[in-house]
Amino acid sequence: LITGSGGGMGRSHALLMSERGADIIVHDIKEDGAAETAEMVQKNGRKASVLIADVRDVPDFTAKINAAEAEHGKIDILVNNAGVSGKHRMIDEIDEDIFDEMFGIQVRGAFFATQTVVAGMKKRKAGRIITISSIYAMGGSDFACHYSAAKAALSGFTKSWARELAPHRIQVNAVAPGFVLTGMTQGSNTPEMIEARGEGMPLGRLTTPEDISYAVAWLASAETEMITGQVISPNSGEVIVGY
Repeated sequence: LITGSGGGMGRSHALLMSERGADIIVHDIKEDGAAETAEMVQKNGRKASVLIADVRDVPDFTAKINAAEAEHGKIDILVNNAGVSGKHRMIDEIDEDIFDEMFGIQVRGAFFATQTVVAGMKKRKAGRIITISSIYAMGGSDFACHYSAAKAALSGFTKSWARELAPHRIQVNAVAPGFVLTGMTQGSNTPEMIEARGEGMPLGRLTTPEDISYAVAWLASAETEMITGQVISPNSGEVIVGY
């Protein structure tokens, strides 16, 4: 199950993981994008089902997750990817509705998606939960503090869930992208801002959705049996933090 996979990074995760053998539950709030992703997954030879829901509507969202799990037989991997841009808003531009939207989609949605799939994972004594955080959770930002705070909450969930669920052999990790060239980032940055940011990266280019998907797929693979509670950040060296 990949939330927010009707486009952008979520679609990239769905395509790479289906290429590597996974069936995909494509979630999004937009039907057209989800249907397109599902068709692309099917062209990779894998089963795809579409789940349309607003993650903030918890009863509807979780009921549809349960129905999708019944259709597929199980959910082995959850990627909490659904999100919304901070749109460079400063503190005095964030009203209650904007604040609630950010935390409702990023934090509330990820929490209840995880809570829902964990029941089956516990029974099987296996599962992978991968949540998309951000470099802004690691180093802060001079704008969009509500976005940074929501992503920091996801990193906190990741570390706590990893400890709580380890006895059930459920591994929980996060991927914290840097600035990724997607429709969402293009919508909140000018071409000049994007070009300048890429040129200023230590590795000399912007991170792509595929770069993030490789990290997500790796954390879902058998190669990471001993990794849990970690936040991995493919960010072209833009943010480097110690431990």
